[in-house]
Amino acid sequence: MTVLQKGNMKHPTSDVDEGVALDELTAIATQMLQLARDAGASQAEVAVDTDVGLQVTVRNGAVETVEHHRDRGIGISVYFGKRKASASSSDIQAESLQKTVTQACEMARHTQPDPCHGLADAARMAQVFPDLKLDHPWNPNPGQAIDIALECETAGRDFDSRIRNSDGASVSTSRSGSVYANSHGFVGVRSSTSHSLSCVLIVGEGEAMQRDYHYSAARDFDDLQSASAVGREAGRRTTARIGARGIDSTRAPILFNPETSRGLIGHLIAAAGGRAQYREASFLLGKAGQAVAAERVSLSECPFLPGAWGSTAFDSEGVATSERDLVANGVLSGYVLSQYSAARLGLKTTGNAGGVHNLQVHDTGEDFTDLLRKMDRGLLVTSLMGQGVNLVNGDYSRGAAGFWVENGAIAFPVQEVTIAGNLADMFKHIVALGRDLDDRGNIRSGSILIEEMTIAGC
Repeated sequence: MTVLQKGNMKHPTSDVDEGVALDELTAIATQMLQLARDAGASQAEVAVDTDVGLQVTVRNGAVETVEHHRDRGIGISVYFGKRKASASSSDIQAESLQKTVTQACEMARHTQPDPCHGLADAARMAQVFPDLKLDHPWNPNPGQAIDIALECETAGRDFDSRIRNSDGASVSTSRSGSVYANSHGFVGVRSSTSHSLSCVLIVGEGEAMQRDYHYSAARDFDDLQSASAVGREAGRRTTARIGARGIDSTRAPILFNPETSRGLIGHLIAAAGGRAQYREASFLLGKAGQAVAAERVSLSECPFLPGAWGSTAFDSEGVATSERDLVANGVLSGYVLSQYSAARLGLKTTGNAGGVHNLQVHDTGEDFTDLLRKMDRGLLVTSLMGQGVNLVNGDYSRGAAGFWVENGAIAFPVQEVTIAGNLADMFKHIVALGRDLDDRGNIRSGSILIEEMTIAGC
């Protein structure tokens, strides 16, 4: 088998590097703004995006899929006073651009005015655009990507002779470019890359069958784990699930691993979002300035981290991003607001149109082993199932799998249990936050230990 060295593939040569013509995207955005002005719009904003990439999947040593994609999207929102409408297209021909603008303008003239509609203030537009190191093209041909996927899957299946099946190993790479422009004269340009390598393995037979996975993701291909390392970790995780069983119903501490902790923090962010607030559909309704979590909990936005997934100088409305503490020592300092949601609440946008930017969950100093010892006896959650989360009242109930912990050490794998509680109580009873950081997403968190939750077992 050919083993591909990452360092030999740094320089772009293939189609994946093409198609991100930012000058062309800027010209399209500028042209559409002018068409909107000519049609009488008082304000307008345009977003033009393109994405080019390759994904291959192998399964049990054979190629399963090879997919090359090249996507483009164009969207415009026009304002006639406080009337707004939007239209979109994927066709960049002049006739299609004109038609898209005309459709938006015609719809806007028939919509009801909303006093909260309009662009963010011109003074809030980003002025500084640092190089955030987001664009690292890597351009394998399909054969090279297949070799990497095969190496990954082989390493996973060779990890343990009990692994006799695979759900596949995948290699994915994409490069995207985007331009956001509005009638304030703001033009924001971004280009970025995304590369990933994953492996899903299966062990056992019949009702005793278990599966697990591992993946690596980065802006720069050279920052990915090696193919063999990803495969071996997938193998380790999969074999650790052998013999998984249920447990009796009880109340016990819960330790969310980094992957599941990200989702837990995501519920808090959604409840602090402007949409949930102005709709009065949040268990954090009106809680700005109040304690919403244990004093040891602090969450910060860090939009300027080089190479990180949520790094950006401006949000999806052109508003400059900034570092801020969203939760400081348990106190919610403010909400997550776009221009519209801020106007509905009588507040100012926080530069969060499109969401938070690299939300950092600050740790309390413990590593994963420390957290197990601190928990002593309870459930380590490594995967969650179902959608049993009610952001209105905070009720939380989800299927879970993981490992039972006794005397501060993993005792055996657990499956088919449900964990339940209330998010407001869960955040206030966080005992510790680990420094085993998972930085593969926009929410950057380690493991989170909660004092106690209900576990519904067999």
